[in-house]
Amino acid sequence: MPSALCNEIKGPSLDIVIAQKLIKDYDGLRAVDAIDFTIGKGECFGFLGPNGAGKTTVMRIISCFMPPTGGKVTVFGTDVTSGPSEIKSRIGVMPQDNNLDPDLSVIENLIVYARYFNIRKSDALRLGRVLLEFVELQDKTHAKIDELSGGMKHRLLLARSLVNNPEILILDEPTTGLDPHSRRAVWDKLNHLKKQNTTLLLTTHYMEEAEKLCDRVAIMDSGRIVTVNSPADLMKQHGGNLEDVYLKLTGRSLAD
Repeated sequence: MPSALCNEIKGPSLDIVIAQKLIKDYDGLRAVDAIDFTIGKGECFGFLGPNGAGKTTVMRIISCFMPPTGGKVTVFGTDVTSGPSEIKSRIGVMPQDNNLDPDLSVIENLIVYARYFNIRKSDALRLGRVLLEFVELQDKTHAKIDELSGGMKHRLLLARSLVNNPEILILDEPTTGLDPHSRRAVWDKLNHLKKQNTTLLLTTHYMEEAEKLCDRVAIMDSGRIVTVNSPADLMKQHGGNLEDVYLKLTGRSLAD
């Protein structure tokens, strides 16, 4: 990605996301149960667990799409309940589900999305072309969304999440449903962003994805964080791969 779109690389890592006793309840069900964690600037931090573990709920709270029931979360030092607009202007979100506009072309999806950040159309067009080149979709600039493969749509969602040059990029199951080749293509782009000091937060249930991308992972089970550590240290401490680690720590597999 060109230097004009990259965040300035700074000194020692600072905690830019801090959660303290975070709780989220849904109709009497506790989806997130008093968890604590911190995420440093430039870190790739993953939430690892099966569906229903609370991963996506945590991400939605961090990205200011839902309020916590209890506890506190700050992003860039700002509470998610008191300064959502400021936080949203500095983060990018790549959703799990495809919500691209099928009535617009590839480049138009980026230009229209840029309006949310008050980016002028001429600047958005220039930026959109740069981002499409970054995700290797420049030959699909004027294609309709229905003409794209699943992997191409994922890469376009990634490009769209970068429109505002975010300091934090939030990715909810970024490669679910992709074939191995498309999955690795997305990983390559995320690793490039990581080298440019973009902070990455992702949820995943893919062992290889967590091992290749994450500096640290929070293993989640039934709304709680069981442990937080680097994939390498977890595998060294407990033996086997991350699937084995999860089974040993929770008593069940990620497929459950």
